[in-house]
Amino acid sequence: MINYYKYLPVSQDDENWGLCVLNTGCTHVEATGCYPSKTHPSHHNFDWRNGRILNEYQIIYITKGKGIFESDHCKMKNVKAGTLIFLFPGERHRYKPDDQTGWDEYWIGLKGEILDNLVKRDFFRPETPCLYIGFNENVFNLFNCIIEKTKQETSGYQPSISGAALHLMGNCHAITKQHAFESEENEVIVNQARLLFRANIAENFSPEEAAAQLNIGYSRFRKIFKNYTGLSPGQYYIQLKIEQAKELLNQPGMSVKEIAFKLNFESYFYFAKLFKEKAGLSPTDYRKRAAGQQ
Repeated sequence: MINYYKYLPVSQDDENWGLCVLNTGCTHVEATGCYPSKTHPSHHNFDWRNGRILNEYQIIYITKGKGIFESDHCKMKNVKAGTLIFLFPGERHRYKPDDQTGWDEYWIGLKGEILDNLVKRDFFRPETPCLYIGFNENVFNLFNCIIEKTKQETSGYQPSISGAALHLMGNCHAITKQHAFESEENEVIVNQARLLFRANIAENFSPEEAAAQLNIGYSRFRKIFKNYTGLSPGQYYIQLKIEQAKELLNQPGMSVKEIAFKLNFESYFYFAKLFKEKAGLSPTDYRKRAAGQQ
């Protein structure tokens, strides 16, 4: 690894894009080496005793060695190779490599409303700043891609590298979700439940019945299913029914009331209300639009 870092100029257009990269780099730290390098600007440098507060987000990927990390919302943690460290604006933190091993790190500094919104919606949280993903080639290549593009600073490079940064965060989120569901048993439960919901789409079927058929307690089933799909079992089943209703509305053969009856909604009025909530249009208006009449 050749040590490299760069602090980037950011225009108003770059900020208007919604996400911009402020700095990036990679550093190989030898065992007992000085850390952090004193060549960084003063507003990014820090010492272990006092820590540091940034006005930006940073994502740091430790690819070799080990160390420790601590922040306002996170007690001191051991950090091993394969760990992503997320730093948050306004959050005091400190970290360093182990004296016996050193470490290799890649990082990007970011700001923008896109990332603010992801944090606001708890995709990334100050309480869990250290995420272990192991050595992931896609993540590693995205860091390298961003670094290489900053060396040239060609026209329009900021939206390009901010897009790569968003891709990187999407990869990281997906990997951590997958790690949370490494249990093959959980994946089997979710896939079997999906099949049950689809097989009973026109029946008076409930998530509790699905759990019973899968021989699992409902509270545990609901937690597994929601963590895996992002939807509760009940909401997932309703979404399937609404999608099926859309297909039937695209065909002229059945009235709206017949569709509500066919899909086993408790009443036409409940179906119409629920359909409008999910699809943004009443069933009748949806059918007119699908037929090109509106």
